[in-house]
Amino acid sequence: MPNQLKADSLRSILSGVKRPSRYVGGEWGTFSGQKSKDPLQVCYAFPDLYEVGMSYLGYQILYSLTKTFDFVNVERVYSPWSDLEESLRNSGIPLWSLESKRPLSQFDVLAFTLQYELSYTNILTILDLGKIPLRSSQRSDSDPIVIAGGPCALAPEPLAPFIDAFCIGDGEVFLSEIFSMIKALKGSSRSEKLIAFSKIEGVYVPGINGDKPVRKQILEDLDNSFYPTEMIVPNTGIIHDRIAVQVFRGCTRGCRFCQAGMIDRPIRERSAESVVNQVEELLKTTGWEEVGLLSLATCDWSNFDEALTKLSPLLEKNKVKLSLPSLRVDAESVNIAAKLENIKKGGLTFAPEAGTQRLRDVINKGVSDKDIEDAFEATFSLGWDRIKLYFMMGLPTETQEDLEGIIEICNKAAAIAQKHKRRGDVSVSLAGFVPKAHTPFQWAAQADRESLWEKGRWVKNNIRNKKVKLSYHEPEQTFLEGVFARGDSKLADVLEEVWRRGARFDGWSECFNFKLWMEAFNDLGINPEDYVSRQRSLDEALPWDHIDSGVSKEFLLSEWKKAQSASTTHDCRTGCNVCGWQGRTDVRSCRIV
Repeated sequence: MPNQLKADSLRSILSGVKRPSRYVGGEWGTFSGQKSKDPLQVCYAFPDLYEVGMSYLGYQILYSLTKTFDFVNVERVYSPWSDLEESLRNSGIPLWSLESKRPLSQFDVLAFTLQYELSYTNILTILDLGKIPLRSSQRSDSDPIVIAGGPCALAPEPLAPFIDAFCIGDGEVFLSEIFSMIKALKGSSRSEKLIAFSKIEGVYVPGINGDKPVRKQILEDLDNSFYPTEMIVPNTGIIHDRIAVQVFRGCTRGCRFCQAGMIDRPIRERSAESVVNQVEELLKTTGWEEVGLLSLATCDWSNFDEALTKLSPLLEKNKVKLSLPSLRVDAESVNIAAKLENIKKGGLTFAPEAGTQRLRDVINKGVSDKDIEDAFEATFSLGWDRIKLYFMMGLPTETQEDLEGIIEICNKAAAIAQKHKRRGDVSVSLAGFVPKAHTPFQWAAQADRESLWEKGRWVKNNIRNKKVKLSYHEPEQTFLEGVFARGDSKLADVLEEVWRRGARFDGWSECFNFKLWMEAFNDLGINPEDYVSRQRSLDEALPWDHIDSGVSKEFLLSEWKKAQSASTTHDCRTGCNVCGWQGRTDVRSCRIV
């Protein structure tokens, strides 16, 4: 097999697909320059469409960082849509990287980003089309080392038979060490490489690490670490088509349902100067006309006002818009948004999550009825015409009153809009709650499919206001996400079997085939309800216990118990909540140390 696909073969394949721009590469910002002799060949793989993967900032950061290693050649691949997959299978041509058109089997390392459980079947598609054996045990010394990182890597067991090594935590911390080790061990056996892998802090190698805890690695100082000053500019429209700059990592709010808010602790902020410098450099190297400041709650960034003052003349000079994708439900956040011209042109998005104060206290949302009303008042008084609201159903301790509260909040939004003589369109998204590993709700039972359908239909049927439009997610997708979010290695057999039966892009409603999944579960004698429908005992060994997220199990347990009585926990900014970080590491920028 030649190292690169021939141009005529490539043209022949791409002429028959609907969106060839997804697969051609050559984007601005991908050229890495001359590398040292015989560089390590690394391909980053994102198990979803190009439009999705190109919108993920973490992927851009790791790609840009790896480009700086003079001993590594870095490339990319994304999940092919069904039309390209069919063409590749019919022709026998292997899936290739975007940069050099090199078949995936010719790389030294294939590195997956794990963002979403319903993308797991796409991992197998990429491996198979790349001519790489699906299971680690089936790979030879000549096959790539398959690694994976991202939030789903903290509950790795459903994918463990397919992944050689999981990287737990911030990739910037150990990527250089990992790639240096593989480069040094070129020519060594696969087993030698994996044994060496297992000795790196933050790396979990299934079958070698055993039950030995693997500690999540964190990047402590964002200002003095790598950050990208150039980004890949896509060939086609993507979901978030803009410059993206991360202003801090972590969160101090402590929402009990939020996995990111737990596993990304402690909070690490970037200075206003650092953010402004990065924006300035990215404007020079990309040509984008919008900048997004990203975090779990950007309005919580303590340097926001200073940054906005410094950014304003720069953005005005370049005729660039600024956006804040993450707003809290309060008037202060709305007032901040009012300073940003581009947001005024559309609507604002808020996530009350629950319909009553009691249930918001259960989940420790930290948002009061008054906060919600004040946010609506500010939104419509300042000139916006519409809002979007996110709620969850099936939360622990949920009652009928909580569902009624969702309708009351929606009606209140429409009424306040009318008072301010605004159009007042209210778009509502209602999703089933999925308990996640490493959160206080990791022991909770997940609401069954039938009850979620019933709850969703009830809320939708009882919304009388014509200004309120509600949609709710398919409970079957919620169910499957829940199975894999807290699953074990037995699920790997189900995953492979359902993939062989044709499951692809399960996170896409138009592709999702729940019947296919249930048939596979049944044929393999595995009851998926065992993973979602029961409340787990507090002394039960959990499939992810060997992964140390940084937050102690004792803290999660105390938060679970407090949730039962709707008792809240204060923001970390007002005092340490003893989540487990004290004395374990020196995190200089953490507010709680």
